[in-house]
Parts: sequence; structure tokens; C-alpha cells
Amino acid sequence: MAKKNTRIIITLECTEARGEGKSPSRYTTTKNKQKSPQRLEKRKYNPHLRRHTLHRETK
Repeated sequence: MAKKNTRIIITLECTEARGEGKSPSRYTTTKNKQKSPQRLEKRKYNPHLRRHTLHRETK
């Protein structure tokens, strides 16, 4: 029997960069859609701002 593919590829985008007029940094990762249906938030490094900022999942 074939296994269901529950992991999807998502894009994380910086939330603070647009307010400061810089280009937002983006990261790609995967998540399990069944175990975490809500939007993912992580603190990642933004090289344009030179600090760690909050990155949220985009549509």
C-alpha cells in the first residue's frame, strides 16, 4: 500500500524587513500538514538587517 505524502514545502518570509524598507529574506522548509495545520513561525537570520527576526509562513 502506498504511503500518503503529508509533508509540504512552505516558504518563510521575514516580517520586519518591509517596515524598514529593506528586501525580505525568504527560507524554504517542509512541514507536516496533518500535525501542524496552523501557520509556522520561526526566528531566522536576515542578512539584510544583520540580525535574527521572526519569519512567518506565506501562502
